[in-house]
Amino acid sequence: MITKTIQIQEVTIDELADKVADKLLDKIQGYLDDLNTKENNVYLTRQEAADYFKVDLSTIWNWTNKGKLISYSIGNRRYYNKQEIIDILKKNQSK
Repeated sequence: MITKTIQIQEVTIDELADKVADKLLDKIQGYLDDLNTKENNVYLTRQEAADYFKVDLSTIWNWTNKGKLISYSIGNRRYYNKQEIIDILKKNQSK
């Protein structure tokens, strides 16, 4: 037979509410991080990438040739990873 010990600790209502809120926020943040990762792990066409950056298609072509953007060939088309574009935007904003 397995015995379990339950320990009761005296806390105020505010302390209990804070602990519950902290745990809930941690869980919600984890779910949001998972959702953002799945949402951003998509591939964009050249036109969609240009729209996302708000630049011309020739700029996307130049950035790809200079190695600023990595393109992926699927069939005879070129695609760009949305998360990589977001990372580049964040990197350029911090400069």
